[in-house]
Amino acid sequence: MLAFGGYFYWDDLILVGKAGTEGLLSPSYLFDDHDGHVMPGAFLVAGVITRLAPLDWTGPAISLVVLQLLASLALLRALWVILGWRWVLLIPLTFALFTPLGVPGFAWWAAALNSLPMLAALAWVCADAILLVRTANLRYAATGVLVYFGGLLFFEKAAVIPFVAFAVVALLCHVQGDRAAVRTAWRAGKWLWIASLLVTLAWVAVYLAVVNHRRWSFDLSMTWDLLSRSITHGIVPGLAGGPWHWDRWAPASPWATPPPLAMALGWLVLIGLLALSLARKQRIGAVWLTAAGYAAACQVPIYLLRSSRFTALELAQTLRYLPDLVVVLALLTAVALQAPNRPASARWLDTSPPRAIATTGLAALFVTSSLYSTATFLTSWRDNPAQPYLQRAEASLAAAHANSTAPLLDQEVDPLVLQRVAYPENLASHMFALLRNRPEFASATTQLRMIDSSGRLVAARVTWVRTIAPGPMPQCGYFTQPDRPVRLKLDGPLLPADWTAEFNYLANSDGSMTVSLTEGPDVKVPVHPGLNRVFARVPGAGDAITVRANTTALSLCIASGPVGFLAPA
Repeated sequence: MLAFGGYFYWDDLILVGKAGTEGLLSPSYLFDDHDGHVMPGAFLVAGVITRLAPLDWTGPAISLVVLQLLASLALLRALWVILGWRWVLLIPLTFALFTPLGVPGFAWWAAALNSLPMLAALAWVCADAILLVRTANLRYAATGVLVYFGGLLFFEKAAVIPFVAFAVVALLCHVQGDRAAVRTAWRAGKWLWIASLLVTLAWVAVYLAVVNHRRWSFDLSMTWDLLSRSITHGIVPGLAGGPWHWDRWAPASPWATPPPLAMALGWLVLIGLLALSLARKQRIGAVWLTAAGYAAACQVPIYLLRSSRFTALELAQTLRYLPDLVVVLALLTAVALQAPNRPASARWLDTSPPRAIATTGLAALFVTSSLYSTATFLTSWRDNPAQPYLQRAEASLAAAHANSTAPLLDQEVDPLVLQRVAYPENLASHMFALLRNRPEFASATTQLRMIDSSGRLVAARVTWVRTIAPGPMPQCGYFTQPDRPVRLKLDGPLLPADWTAEFNYLANSDGSMTVSLTEGPDVKVPVHPGLNRVFARVPGAGDAITVRANTTALSLCIASGPVGFLAPA
């Protein structure tokens, strides 16, 4: 329900635009610096799905379900390798499958294309590492390295996988009584660790070659605030199935706003689990320390990459950086369950019908709480301005294509759908590039139309930000021929932007003219004989527009007209 109840959001539309305007196998597409991410696998999967069915959410929704299934099966395999087929396996599995900590990273397609393949690789490599240490079969080293490399192709954060796998193997040896657990883990799995290290170094080199490093921040105070907020408002309530409530300011993604009761229950669960496990199990102090360390380590690099003194703390409450923590906590829980019981631990914790009833009841409460949090997230997630906008735009473009052959001027889509920081993917020509039933996008048109803020294609006009001053020639205005370019003066300067100019002209034949602002590229504009009007998208800045006739023997008279932005007529 969560997958099919969602829709394209923000980075999803950037992926759609890139898939429609770039070659799917080109290095510039696969190895694009996507907001600090290097994710050729995610780009390839998104591009294939997008080209098969442009702006149809069915394909992305199916991919979410399939990827989640793969991640869940990989985790089940890892838990089975650690615990065997025992009822106790359901404890970490239930937590991983139902906790809301992984929901935001699943619902958002672009985020899921990063995290879900990484989660599958994380669980698989951990299982392979354990099997390698147990059996000394090098097949597990080979498959572990291949799967690890596959995870890196989707998310650079997958670089943590070999370190997590080593920690899981060493901790499992430790709780089972091996006093040289670290040495055992290294020696028995050295071929996996060495090969993984080489792959990691190669991928780091690729990452550093692709990503803009100036994005990094060293605002440690803000990083600490973000980390603290993610713990108090995300991780801790998530242990009790929270946060229960989400806030949202469209077009931002929802962020967790747990009520005091959810936060209190989370702390109660955490303290209870800590006390109960330490009282019941031996040698699990290192497991708890590893869990706490990873909770911080999995977030700090991201906050250093994205935070500054202007960052809102709500970033930490979006929870989209925590899906891998869910898998790590599940694996560490399984390791802790393998630790031997303390001889003097309470007898009431031994296997018995009352213990089974209590465990089942607590699990049911956790699942109920988690489902409620997921339902409230879905309610907030569905408040997505992109869905009605894109659906209306697609219908309007199809109708326009059936009724007219006139092209459309390019324009930015509504900022509630995709803002200017995503340029050029926020242009209609990119977002709708793969639609088959639509008018062509061109630099000039004789029929001025625009997509309004609701997504409907409507008649448009040019606002009078500046005016082309009347020309010097009576009954003509500005006169131009191929060997006689002319400078159309404006009544004031224009700042850098993508402007739209209205040219009212008289031509003696078919042909084209080239127009450009004082500081801007040339734009080719077709013209037709007689008295006509054409609208052109002219990017740049300056106080005049230069016009030059291109076609041999073409003569043009150009009158005054507006230069500005598009607005509904």
